[in-house]
Amino acid sequence: MARMDNTSPLQVEHDAAGRRFHASVDGLSCVAAYELGDGVMQMTHTVVPPELQGRGIAARLVETAFAHARREGLKVQPVCAYVQAYMRRHPETDALRA
Repeated sequence: MARMDNTSPLQVEHDAAGRRFHASVDGLSCVAAYELGDGVMQMTHTVVPPELQGRGIAARLVETAFAHARREGLKVQPVCAYVQAYMRRHPETDALRA
């Protein structure tokens, strides 16, 4: 598996049945998980292995989840501390907040 760097884009996949967005980087799994109900996507946790942190992977997972929410007309409830912090840093996401 190619390392994620400035020249290789991160491939994030949506596993609707597993209720998660995931990517594999250097053979390691990175995940943003959610629960879905009543038009609200509750972002429950984001996991990036310690050796991959600081590379923007969690942000990319969350961006992909938010893009999905916009397309599907869903609201987002940020249960996960990372998603809460992401939304504070990105006020343009306020319109998605449940």
